[in-house]
Amino acid sequence: MDITLKQRFDSIIFDLDGTLWDSTEGVAAAWQAAKEEFGFVKNDITPASIGGIAGMAYDAIYDHLFPELTDEQRQEFKAKCAKKELEVLSAEGGILYPGLVDALQELSAKYKLFIVSNCQSGYIEAFLDYYKLHEYFVGHQCYGTKSRPKADNIRDIVVDHQLQSPVYVGDTQGDYESSKKAGVPFIFVSYGFGKVKEGQIATAETLAELAKIL
Repeated sequence: MDITLKQRFDSIIFDLDGTLWDSTEGVAAAWQAAKEEFGFVKNDITPASIGGIAGMAYDAIYDHLFPELTDEQRQEFKAKCAKKELEVLSAEGGILYPGLVDALQELSAKYKLFIVSNCQSGYIEAFLDYYKLHEYFVGHQCYGTKSRPKADNIRDIVVDHQLQSPVYVGDTQGDYESSKKAGVPFIFVSYGFGKVKEGQIATAETLAELAKIL
């Protein structure tokens, strides 16, 4: 374990899906319910298909999963999915990764904590509201706010909150590439949806290990 990471940072910016929670079951159920309202959507939506697009920008997900739809159909379906997704997650939550609350309690005592995700507007709020986690986070940013790439949203958090030494924590290659573009060091959590072979300053197999590293 690399204890030299302690006291190197003033803040931690977290990815959400695959890093803090797994919402694939709820999102898949919501999108499948939306699909039943449209005759032009043929493919079923499963937790596996949702997990496979983890880390992609929200708009790009629909282009990737439903390339056969027209732009108008895709926009109509996306709007219905987005509405049902927030309804389901607000009512049922997702699956928190083991040790999350303990890790947040420990880390928030030493660092300013943030979330930056490629999700729609309202998604991070659903996560924070359902589990009553607002007290641990100073702020958050998402793709849905300005339709901008994750790297830009990371930079916005850094600038808006005048962070001097932030670190980004995520679970996919896209997370690493975004943090690199934003000029922020990256820690990989290996329990999530993706793989990162190189470039990270550390790898944590659990949230408890992450808390020990930092």
